[in-house]
Amino acid sequence: MPELPEVETVVRGLRQTVLGQTIEDLSLNAPPASVFVSASFGDESLPNIIIGRRITSVDRRGKNILISLTGKMTLWVHLKMTGHFYYRERSTPLDKHDLVVFYLRPENRAPGKMSLRFNDYRRFGRLRLFYNRELWQQDGLKELGPEPLELTRGDFVLLCKSAKRMIKPALLDQSFIAGLGNIYADESLYASRIHPTRVTSSLSTPKLVELHGQIRRLLKMAIRKMGTSVDSFSGVNGNPGEFQKYLKVYGNEGNPCLRCGRLIVRQRIGARSAHFCPRCQRA
Repeated sequence: MPELPEVETVVRGLRQTVLGQTIEDLSLNAPPASVFVSASFGDESLPNIIIGRRITSVDRRGKNILISLTGKMTLWVHLKMTGHFYYRERSTPLDKHDLVVFYLRPENRAPGKMSLRFNDYRRFGRLRLFYNRELWQQDGLKELGPEPLELTRGDFVLLCKSAKRMIKPALLDQSFIAGLGNIYADESLYASRIHPTRVTSSLSTPKLVELHGQIRRLLKMAIRKMGTSVDSFSGVNGNPGEFQKYLKVYGNEGNPCLRCGRLIVRQRIGARSAHFCPRCQRA
């Protein structure tokens, strides 16, 4: 599933391409579960509501994409496992997995030549439309924890000290910290030499400060490298990310640790797997 750097890459790509444009037309080829319109809109369909609306901003919260439209409404998008946004010329043939196609008209009212396509071959992605006044009351947004790139080291230490839980599941909990997933949790713990089963409250303040710094460093680096492409992730332009070249433990089980030579292991912790070096990251 795309994590903070991948979603941030998509958001920045959308800002560079569709911001300010008007939705001139809309084509839907999505299963009913993929598209949801709030009951506040009555019986109106998604095309009837958003055709003619202008895209006023594109933001990220955790792993969520928030596309604001005129009329005080927001299209809330979660990419899930294989969702993508592609910015394509209208003349480009449609792919069978292009579930939603937005036909766009630029700000200068020139004839529309471009489209934004939501493509998802596993069809787990979600597009949901809400009025702004009700958006932050929704499950999946209202319980999100702080953003890791906005969280101060002091607040991070207090957050961890106030919890008594294993550090890896805590980092994956979106109500604890928003945006992290398996990739960046594993890499941050490895960089900090912390075993994924260590209890948060048992970690010393210097060690938590180190972890906070490593999380920020790795997220910023991954954003610069346009995210990690270990499965199918790509940006709005269709180009894959490059951070997979810098992964030290994630997906490297059976390979020697770059620091000590011990083989990287993969172990199920809680409901998720963790990759770590059993020598560098002692339990």
